[in-house]
Amino acid sequence: MRTLICGSIAYDTIMVFRDRFKNHILPEQIHILNISFLVPEMRREFGGCAGNIAFNLKMLGGEPLIMATVGEDSAPYAERLQRLELPQTHLRTMPGTFTAQCFITTDLDDNQITAFHPGAMNDSHHNHVADAKEIGLGIVAPDGRDGMLQHAREFADAGIPFVFDPGQGLPMFNGDELLEFLRRADYAAMNDYEAQLLEARTARKIGGLAKLVQALIVTRGAQGSTIYVAGEQIDIPCAKPAKVVDPTGCGDAYRAGLLHGIATGLGWQVTGRLASLMGALKIETHGTQNHWASRDEISARYRKEFGADIRLKG
Repeated sequence: MRTLICGSIAYDTIMVFRDRFKNHILPEQIHILNISFLVPEMRREFGGCAGNIAFNLKMLGGEPLIMATVGEDSAPYAERLQRLELPQTHLRTMPGTFTAQCFITTDLDDNQITAFHPGAMNDSHHNHVADAKEIGLGIVAPDGRDGMLQHAREFADAGIPFVFDPGQGLPMFNGDELLEFLRRADYAAMNDYEAQLLEARTARKIGGLAKLVQALIVTRGAQGSTIYVAGEQIDIPCAKPAKVVDPTGCGDAYRAGLLHGIATGLGWQVTGRLASLMGALKIETHGTQNHWASRDEISARYRKEFGADIRLKG
C-alpha cells in the first residue's frame, strides 16, 4: 500500500558548545543580551518529519511517498532520497527560498538554544493530495499551517484514511480547527504534552476526543504509550533501547511503525509494540536518519523484546 506522507523536509544543523550557557549569560544583563558561543563541533543532518517518517517506513518495507516543499538548496537532500530509493515525485522546489532548517546549539548540560527557519515549508499548500495516485493511507505531519489544513481536507474529500500528527505544529491551531482535524482524520497521534495542549485548546478530555477518530495514540516516552480505540485503552510498553544516544526523531520513527501496522492490518497491540520498537532503534543513534536495521533484524528484536513473533508484510 502506498502511503502519502505530507510534512516537512528540513536540514538540522547541530552545534556543541563545550561549556555551559549559564557561565556566559549574566541574569542581571538579560535585557541587553548580546553573546556569541564558539562551537568547534558541528554536524548537518537530514531531517524534517516527512523525511524521517519515510526513511523509517522504507526500512519496514512500506511504500512511502513524500509530499513536501523544499528550497533551492535541496540538492544534497535530493541526492540522499535517490540513494534511499525514495520517490521525489511530489517534492516541489519553491524559487527564492531555503529548505526548512533547524539550528541547534547544545551545551554540556544538554541545554539547547534552537532557531528554526520554515522557509519553503510555508508554501506546502501548493501541493495537493489529488496529485498523488494509488494512495491507500496518508499522514498529515507538522508542516506549513495552510498546507496542514488543506491536506487534511483533501484526504477527507478523497476518502483516503489518514493520521493527524500535529506535533510541534499544534500551537498554530485553535480549538475549533483542531476539532475539525480530528473529525476529518481516521487516526491521531501525539505525545503527552501535545495531548494536554489539545485538551486545553478544545476544552475536552482526551477520552472524548478519541471518540472522534478510530484510534488516538498518545506517546509517553520511557513510560510507553496509550492507544485509545473503541472506547478502550491499550497500554503499550516502551521497548528498551540498547543505549540512549539521541531522542530526536523518535516520534517520527514511532509513527512509521503505526503507519506500517495500519497499512498491513497488524492489530493495535502489535502495531503499538512495533511503533515502540522503531522509536527504540532510533534513540540508539545520533541524528534522525542514521540508524538502520533489516526487516529480519527488526523481527528478531521484536521477538526478543516482546516474546512474540511478528510478520512484517511488504
